[in-house]
Amino acid sequence: MRDRDEPEDDIVETEVEGPSQGEYVRVRLPNRRKNEQFGVIDQALGGGHLRVFCQDGKMRMGRIKGKLKKRMWMREGDMVVLIPWEFQDEKCDVTYRYTRIQAQNLARRGVVPKHMESLL
Repeated sequence: MRDRDEPEDDIVETEVEGPSQGEYVRVRLPNRRKNEQFGVIDQALGGGHLRVFCQDGKMRMGRIKGKLKKRMWMREGDMVVLIPWEFQDEKCDVTYRYTRIQAQNLARRGVVPKHMESLL
């Protein structure tokens, strides 16, 4: 359980662009303790599978978790949060997708690694 005084390293506030400017929205970040990392979708393969370029520089076969499969459509170029498999390093589970504006705000704030900013 997290103490109230302990900083939340897996949530960041980003500014909203558009008609409601000046508002801040909380955005989920990868939890390093759970081995989560950023990734960018390179190719949609069908059947809930994706080819993802990961933060550590590897290309992995991603699987969309069942909870997200019907709720959230994923396209090439979307930034996602993923968890690499422990027993097969070339595969991962995709757990969250950022909107285009959220990804751009994270890149502008310097949260996204430099080598991934060009892919957004």
